[in-house]
Amino acid sequence: MRKSNYTKKLSKKTKKIIGGILAAVLLAGVIFFFSYFRVTNVEIMGSTHYSDGEIKEMALDSPFAGNSILAVLLHSPVTVEDVPFVEGFSITRLNRNTICVSVKEKKAVGCIPYLDSYIYFDRNGIFIESSRTRDESVPYFGGIQVSRVIKDEKLPIKGTTVLNTAVSLATIFQKNQMLPDHIEFDENYQISLVYGNITVILGDDKYLEDKMNRVAAILPKLSGETGILHMENVTDTSKTITFEREAAEVTAENWTGGYDENGDYTGDGEYDENGKYVGKKPMTELDYALENWHGGYDEEGDYTGEGEYDANWNYVGPKPTQESIDANGDWHGGYMEDGSYTGYGELDREGNYVGPNPNETDGEGGYEDDWEYYEEDYSDYDDGYDDSYGE
Repeated sequence: MRKSNYTKKLSKKTKKIIGGILAAVLLAGVIFFFSYFRVTNVEIMGSTHYSDGEIKEMALDSPFAGNSILAVLLHSPVTVEDVPFVEGFSITRLNRNTICVSVKEKKAVGCIPYLDSYIYFDRNGIFIESSRTRDESVPYFGGIQVSRVIKDEKLPIKGTTVLNTAVSLATIFQKNQMLPDHIEFDENYQISLVYGNITVILGDDKYLEDKMNRVAAILPKLSGETGILHMENVTDTSKTITFEREAAEVTAENWTGGYDENGDYTGDGEYDENGKYVGKKPMTELDYALENWHGGYDEEGDYTGEGEYDANWNYVGPKPTQESIDANGDWHGGYMEDGSYTGYGELDREGNYVGPNPNETDGEGGYEDDWEYYEEDYSDYDDGYDDSYGE
C-alpha cells in the first residue's frame, strides 16, 4: 500500500494556543525559580572593617543577587578596587534561601602617619591602603620615617630592622590582645608603648616576647596610675622591672584633705580622713582671681567692695564670681602683666599669653563698651580743618 505524503497543518489559532501555553509554562517556571530560590538570609564571614549591612551593599549590588543560584553563578568571585581594606568577595550557596558572602581582606599589620593620612602596610611592608581615619584595631607606629609612598610597593622605611620589629610586635599584640594606643620609635629605634597614662619602655628589639608577657601581667595592677614602666633591662638573665610613678597634680578638685590633726573635718585641715598629711587646700581659679583682683572702689574713689576700680582709679573690671569664671570655659586668662586680675587681661596667672576674653569681644575684635571713649577722643577733629580749603 502506498504511504501518503499528506501532513495536516496546524491552524494559526492552534499555534497561538500552543505558544500561549508554552509561554505560561515558561513564565510559571521563571516565577517558581525566583520565588523558590529567593534569598531571604545572607551570612557574612571574614569582615573586620565593615558591618554586615555595608558588606551586603557592596557585594550584592545586582538585582540577580536576590536569587541563591544566580548570585553564585554571576557574582562569585568578585574582585574590588575601590573598597579600602578589601581585596574581594566570594559568594557560596548554603541552601535554597541562604547565601554566604566571604570577605577577603587585605591584612594590615600596622599603620604610620604620612601627610594628612594613615598609611597601612602588610607584613612584607607593602603599602596596601590609605585612609583619613585611623582603624583602632591596627597597631599605630610613630617615629617610622618614609620619604615617599606608592601603593602596592614596599615602603622605603629607614632602618633595616624596623619593619621586622613592627611585624613582630603586631603578631604579639594579636596573640595577647594587648594592643597599645600607639607604638613609638625614637631616633635610636628604641621602643615605647603607650597605654593610656602608662608608658612602657621596651628598649631595643630583644626579648620582645618575654617583655610583653610581663607587661600583660603587670598592666592590670597599674590601673588608675600614671607613670613609666621600665622593661628595657629585661634580658635572659635579668628580670629587672621598675615603675616610675608620676605624682598627680593636687588641685582643689582632687585634694583629699580637710581634716585636722584630731581627725575632725574642718574643711581646711591639712590631713585626710586617715590622718595622712596632704598639705594646704589648693586654691581654685576663683580664689586666685579674688586674691589678685584689686578693685572694690567706685568712680568717686569710695570703697564699696563691688566697685570696678582700684584705689588709684584704674579700671580693673567687675569683682570675679564663680559664675564669671565658669562662663570663661577653657579660657584661663584675665590677668595683666603685673599679675593683677581684671577679667579682660590676656595672660593667665602664670604669665602665659592666652588671648582676649572670648566673652567680652563684640565679634570683630573690639569691645562694644569702648566706643563712647573713641567718640570723645575724636570730637574735636573737625576744628583741625581750614574752612577755606579748596577755595
